[in-house]
Amino acid sequence: MFQNLTGWHALIILGVILLIFGAAKLPALARSVGQSMRILKTEARTVESEAAQSVDAVAPRTVASEARADT
Repeated sequence: MFQNLTGWHALIILGVILLIFGAAKLPALARSVGQSMRILKTEARTVESEAAQSVDAVAPRTVASEARADT
């Protein structure tokens, strides 16, 4: 998709972004994107660790425990 992008294309895209957002708003925009990415990573790690803990908490049933439950 981006194989045909050259340096000139990148400069044109950068110029359009500067025109749309303005030079004063770009640092705030970059800061908010970085903060959003940080929050997303933290939440993903939390969900992953909670899923791992719930899998560890549920012990798999063995044949011996099923036999004891039947008697």
